[in-house]
Amino acid sequence: MVLIDTVYQRVLALANKEQRGYITPQEFNLFANQAQLEILDQYMNDVNYFNRTPGNSEEYADMSRILDEKLGVFKTELTLSAVNGIVNFPVNLYKLGKVYIRNGAREADQLTKDQVSRITKSRLTAPNQQRPVFDILNNQIRLQPAISANDVVVSFVRKPISANWGYVVINNKALYDPNPAKTTNFELHDSEETELVYKILKLSGAAIQRNDIAQFAQGMEQGIQQSEKV
Repeated sequence: MVLIDTVYQRVLALANKEQRGYITPQEFNLFANQAQLEILDQYMNDVNYFNRTPGNSEEYADMSRILDEKLGVFKTELTLSAVNGIVNFPVNLYKLGKVYIRNGAREADQLTKDQVSRITKSRLTAPNQQRPVFDILNNQIRLQPAISANDVVVSFVRKPISANWGYVVINNKALYDPNPAKTTNFELHDSEETELVYKILKLSGAAIQRNDIAQFAQGMEQGIQQSEKV
């Protein structure tokens, strides 16, 4: 978990250096959540990248293991109901994983709509209870054969809980309020604090039309990402 007040204070310190600009709490909260989603997206890209490269025998140098740890807090599994083969996405779904029917632990293979249409035209390739498949349309999982069951298990990466820097206004100044009813910290791994700072700073620089801030932050952010892949 990354403390949101620590990130906000670091962002303000860098933005205010040499009177470069002020970032309001409202702006910060908006950029903070965009930055958090960008880092989650980067996890997905990095998983694909490091899965194509040899692992490292040193436990803490194996990036696939490290990424799995970082993604762990967002990985979840739900048992959902299917009606005529249709399963609605969980409201907090970010990236779909596996889909299977609990009865017999039959995993369904994901296909495109065209692939499903093609294989269902032949008795030899048509999906059946032992070999189910699914495609995705309009935020719904469409199973073939079109079963109705209460035990469809879906594994997925969920969306992060929205981060929020809570505050109270005293003498026209926003002061940090750690009350959990107002403040929500980032769910990201502790190691992402610096990356969050630079991503938020980059977004903020674009918003306040200060290219020097945005370019500085982007350069620092790229440096972090390149060092992780060395």
